[in-house]
Amino acid sequence: MRNKKLLVSTLLLLAVFVSATWGISQSEIQQLARLMNWKPGQVIADVGAGEGEIGFAAAEQVGASGKIYLTELDEQKLANLKKEAEQRKLRNVAVVEAAEKKTNLPANCCDAIILRRVYHHLTAPAEMDSSLLRSLKPGGELVVIDFPPRKSLTESDPVRGVPANRGGHGIPKKILVQELAAAGFVAEKTIESWPDDNYLVIFRKPKH
Repeated sequence: MRNKKLLVSTLLLLAVFVSATWGISQSEIQQLARLMNWKPGQVIADVGAGEGEIGFAAAEQVGASGKIYLTELDEQKLANLKKEAEQRKLRNVAVVEAAEKKTNLPANCCDAIILRRVYHHLTAPAEMDSSLLRSLKPGGELVVIDFPPRKSLTESDPVRGVPANRGGHGIPKKILVQELAAAGFVAEKTIESWPDDNYLVIFRKPKH
C-alpha cells in the first residue's frame, strides 16, 4: 500500500511538471493566428519566445515583406532559436537577446507583440511594460496569455524575484490589466477560457 501511495504521488508530481512545461499546441497557434489576423507585411515580436513555436509559425504568415522578432533571456534558448531559424532559412526572423527590464527591440518597430505565459515571470514589470509600449507602433497590439496563481505550481515551482502581489506562480488578470494600463496600454478584449486553463488579454497602444 505504501509503495502504491508513493507511485501515485510521483505520478501527480510528474503531471504537474508536464503541465507547467508543456509547449504550445498547433491548434492554439492557429487560434492565435486567427485572433490576431496574421498577414503578409506585419512585424510581430514574440517576447520570451522559448522554443519559438509561435514566432516560426507567424513567420510563414507575414512572409518576406514582414518580420518576426524572437526574444529570449536564456543563452541556450537564444542559440537554439538562431540555429532553428538558420535551418529553416527564415530570413524574416531576427533573434534578440532580451534584458530583465527591456525588450531590446527597436522603438516603434512592431505591429504586434505576444507574451505567452511570460508576464508572470517579469521581475521588473513597470520597466518592461514601458519598454513594450515603446517597441510597438502607435495603434499596435499587445497580446498577453497567462494564468492565475496555481497552488500546485506555487508549491512545486515558485517564481523568484517577482512582486509579492502575484499571489504565487501565475498572476491575477486584474493585476496584469492594472499594470499595463498604468504603462499606457488600453485593454480591448479578454478571453477567459484560453487553452491550457490560461486567459488572454488584448491591449492596444494609443495612436496619439
